[in-house]
Amino acid sequence: MFKIEEILTAVLIVYIAVINIVAFVFMYSDKKRAKNRKRRIPEKTLFLTVILGGGIGGTIGMHRFHHKTKHWYFSLGFPMITLIEIAAATVLIIYMI
Repeated sequence: MFKIEEILTAVLIVYIAVINIVAFVFMYSDKKRAKNRKRRIPEKTLFLTVILGGGIGGTIGMHRFHHKTKHWYFSLGFPMITLIEIAAATVLIIYMI
């Protein structure tokens, strides 16, 4: 039988992986839409995916696709949010051990 901690850890890992993939794909999709002059993904949606745990995916996507890198609130905001997420995860891991 699985312990509740093991189940919660597995769910959290899957969630973090999925939200980072979503943030990465959103950056790619928005860049592609910008090039094709199509309806864009709102900036608040891009930030929301990062705030909800997709900081690594959003930051990597921003740099990989050279998207939103000239906007200071993205170029500083995404990495800062990512650092806060990493710090929070570190505290949680230390607390769980």
